Amino acid sequence: MAGGWAEDGAVQKQIDDTVEDAIAQARSQLHHGESAEFCVECDAPIPLARRQALPGVIYCINCQEARDKQQSGAKGINRRGSKDSQLR
Repeated sequence: MAGGWAEDGAVQKQIDDTVEDAIAQARSQLHHGESAEFCVECDAPIPLARRQALPGVIYCINCQEARDKQQSGAKGINRRGSKDSQLR
């Protein structure tokens, strides 16, 4: 049941869109192609096991962890907005 001006299933659509956006974001960060032998950030050698496990890898473990920490601070999209913005 929808309330106000929202159509039926609007909440589920927001959930589905959020999940689809997260999947698209994760897929866009996957590397493709041949792995680099040396890290593009610090020029450290990338172990063969890592290059075989992650095709297209370009960062050493330390640099990748640092990048992951920076990106984890990013927040998602607020699809609902505030009630005040809906009343204007």
